[in-house]
Amino acid sequence: MTQAAPRPAADSTLDPAARCAPDPGRVLLRVTGPDCTAFLQGMVTQDVNKLAERGILYAALLTPQGKYLADFFLVADGEAVLIDVAEGLAADLERRFALYKLRSKVAIARTEMPVTRGIGPAPAGALADPRDPTLGWRLYGAALSQGAAIDWDALRIAARVPESGVELVPNDSFILEMGFERLGGVDFRKGCYVGQEVTARMRHKTTLRKGLVRVRIEGAAEPGAEVVTETGKPAGTLHTVSGERGLAWLRFDRAEGPLRAGEARLQADFDAAPAS
Repeated sequence: MTQAAPRPAADSTLDPAARCAPDPGRVLLRVTGPDCTAFLQGMVTQDVNKLAERGILYAALLTPQGKYLADFFLVADGEAVLIDVAEGLAADLERRFALYKLRSKVAIARTEMPVTRGIGPAPAGALADPRDPTLGWRLYGAALSQGAAIDWDALRIAARVPESGVELVPNDSFILEMGFERLGGVDFRKGCYVGQEVTARMRHKTTLRKGLVRVRIEGAAEPGAEVVTETGKPAGTLHTVSGERGLAWLRFDRAEGPLRAGEARLQADFDAAPAS
């Protein structure tokens, strides 16, 4: 790793059209040492060798059976790599990296660095969210705040982007069902990584029958509610809700007609699914 992620100047200024706020729910891990890139390359779903050029990548750690454990951003930081992960996943991620480290010459430690998340014109040093352009930018090393609060759930729903602890469930979710290929969270041309065999087999030898779908909602719907067909057959689970839109994990063969989640009526937006 030779290229550092841009760092904001001490007097960073924001374009008046930008809206942003610090994201307190993130933890930053710094991975250092001569084996840093090689160690991560054998662990995560993305090609870490592309990090020097791109500055930021979206990736995941899987179980050997190919199930989701954690998703995170990899951020170039000179000879080191920052791992930007949800606070609720950080401790387990640290523990698993320590187990796999063995004799690799790497060190993994938490680092105190603010993360700002925003939309609109990006300040100097900000990095575009690699999952979808509509999710704006991330800035490491400065806590900036400006403008009205952003409805990130609404943006995620529109772009079909899952969230850890909501749509993404450790030891349960499969990342291809959650759209990781579309979101740039997995590279099928890199070498082996934990869970690679199962993930590759799902892509090349099977047709996805379940996945993350955007839905239109009529009535009051509770996140976590079971989704059923009009005849009462289980069809999936409703997750994130914002206004009259939501994200649901659905069986595609039961999701083409009217659906219900509690007293609410749902209709799947199949213009946005089931393609991965």
